[in-house]
Amino acid sequence: MNIFVTGGAGYIGSAMTDALLKAGHKVTVYDALYTGHRQAIPEGARFVHADMADDERLTVELDSEAYDAVMHFAAFIEAGESMKKPGKFIHNNLVNSAHLIEASLRAGVRRFVMSSTAAVYASSDEPLDEDSPLEPANTYGFTKLAMEQMLEWYRRIHGMHYAALRYFNAAGAIPGNGEAHHPETHLIPLVLRVPLGQSPHISIYGTDYPTPDGTNIRDYIHIADLVSAHMLALDALGERDRLVYNLGNGNGYSVREVIETARKVTGHPIPVIESERRPGDAPRLVASSARIQRELGWKPKYPALQDIIASSWEWHSSNPHGYQ
Repeated sequence: MNIFVTGGAGYIGSAMTDALLKAGHKVTVYDALYTGHRQAIPEGARFVHADMADDERLTVELDSEAYDAVMHFAAFIEAGESMKKPGKFIHNNLVNSAHLIEASLRAGVRRFVMSSTAAVYASSDEPLDEDSPLEPANTYGFTKLAMEQMLEWYRRIHGMHYAALRYFNAAGAIPGNGEAHHPETHLIPLVLRVPLGQSPHISIYGTDYPTPDGTNIRDYIHIADLVSAHMLALDALGERDRLVYNLGNGNGYSVREVIETARKVTGHPIPVIESERRPGDAPRLVASSARIQRELGWKPKYPALQDIIASSWEWHSSNPHGYQ
C-alpha cells in the first residue's frame, strides 16, 4: 500500500514508518518538525516538511499520489500543557485534523488510522475497556475524543473507514527509534536520566495514593507492540469500516515499580525525592486490550516492564542526547 503518515518524525510515527517500510509499503511522511526529529525518519520514506495548518500544501501532497490510507500521529500530547494552553491543542489536534480528514476525502482516501488516547475516558480505579464512560479530564483528551467523533460522522456520511487506537503510555525503543521529547515529561526516560548522569534524582509526586505502595499506577505498552496493533488495524480496515480499540497491559505498574525495575536494569541506585501529589493525577489508570486481542488476534510481545525499560535503556545509553 501507499501510506501517508502525519507526524512521522515523532516517537510513534517514526517507529510506524519503519514498520511500514519493512513490510514493503510505500510511505510519505508529512511533519513540521515542531516536536519530531528529521533524523528519526527512516531511510526510504519520502519526507514533506510542512505544517498541518497549511491546508493548501496538505491538499497538494495528498493529491500528488494515489494513497491507500492516512495514518495520523501529528498531535500535541502533554495533558498538563493542554490545561494551560487549550487553544494551542484545539487548533492543532482538532482543527488541523479536520483539514486532514477533508483533504483525505477529496483525494479519495477511504482508510484513516488515528493515534488516540485512553485519556478520553473518565478516571477509574478499574481497568478501562471500550465501553467505559467517556469523560476527558483535560483538553488533550477532549481533542482526541472530538476527532474520533468527527471520523464517525465522516464514516456515516462519506463512507470513511477509520480506526482509533487508545492507549496511555507508549514506552521502550526499537533499533534507531527512542523517546526524545523536549521537554521530557514521561516517567521512564526521566528515570533513566539519573543513571545517564543528567539528573541527580527522580521525583515521586504523591506517596499516599490508595495503591499497594502508595504511588499511582500507570499503563505502559512497548512501542513495538503499539506499532503491530496499528498494522493489524490498517489491514482490518479493508473489510471493516470502524475499529476502536484500547491498547494496554491490563495491570499497570506503579511509579515505585518503574524506578525499582530501572535500578535492576541499569545497576544504578537512582535516588528518589518524594513530593506532594500533583493536581489531576489519578491513583490508577490502566486500559484493557481484551477486545483487540479477541477480534484481531493482537498479542503484546513485550508486556514485561523489564523488557520495556531494558530496550529504552539500550537506546538512551547509545543516544544520551537523543537525536542531537
